[in-house]
Amino acid sequence: MQRRKLGRLFDVSRYTLGGGGIGQVWGATSREEAIKTVQDAHEAGITLFDMAPLYGNGEAEKVMGLAFPDGYPDTLRLTTKCMLGGVSGTDVEDILTASLRQSLKLLNRDYIDIFILHGYVVPDNWDTPLSPKFLSKVAVNMATFNSFVIPAFEKLKKSGTIKAWGVTAASTQVTNLKIINSESPPDVIQCMANVLDSAGSMEISGEKANPRALIRQATEQSVGVMGIRAAAAGSLTDAIDRPVAADSREQYDYDRAARFRSIAADMGVSPAQLAHRYALSMPGVETVVLGVKNREELADCLLAEAAPALDAAVVQSIDTAVGN
Repeated sequence: MQRRKLGRLFDVSRYTLGGGGIGQVWGATSREEAIKTVQDAHEAGITLFDMAPLYGNGEAEKVMGLAFPDGYPDTLRLTTKCMLGGVSGTDVEDILTASLRQSLKLLNRDYIDIFILHGYVVPDNWDTPLSPKFLSKVAVNMATFNSFVIPAFEKLKKSGTIKAWGVTAASTQVTNLKIINSESPPDVIQCMANVLDSAGSMEISGEKANPRALIRQATEQSVGVMGIRAAAAGSLTDAIDRPVAADSREQYDYDRAARFRSIAADMGVSPAQLAHRYALSMPGVETVVLGVKNREELADCLLAEAAPALDAAVVQSIDTAVGN
């Protein structure tokens, strides 16, 4: 499998195995199948594995901890995350440290390569229709992020418990850009990388998404880019693999992608395979995070990575088909 340098950090495989699938976020699977999927991913050349406590209430981290009973290969790298929500700034370090300690226990590891802030960083005194209760669970404001989150991450780096840190770039465009361009930028961002430019149900700002601008800016700042939601939470596949509401963003995206599925059929490939080829072809995306939950889905994605990069004419036809 091809590799790319992740920002200022280290080389990683073009694919990262995400924890959502093996943590049963994206439909049902068994622990045994999830473990075998992790093992097959590593054998196929995947070197980075992206975990989080929220993926199945620790299930993804448990799977990783069980997949390599004789110890992790030297080439394997791990991320995990922590969702802070609207906590008091003075509690940030303790919460991050406790979450990391629990993740390390489940992962059977004594350090993490990249520790990522799960959720959102939102503007201070943000005028938004989102409920305060919701925001208090998933978001920290910019002041708390700058004054407490960044110092806590840097302290963990100095201790050697983490090697790098990152954020999920899914907030307002202005906020995302401020984070990337700050005096203490993250080592990595996780950013939407799909043909629809869609965050799906992760979207909170109400503005038209422009993840490609974030990716370009991150590249200029040598911030690593992990592309997420390549299949748009299932909307770019043959069929969404879990029940979704008729008025959900996922269903809207699925309907919008009808012509995309026709293009995939004309090319003789699955929509998921084409979606991942598209994400891999996006400039600045150094690794694409897979949401697969079993070996069959993994194998389809591996075909996409082995295929030639999409040429400009095909990319243009796909963009036109979905209205980009």
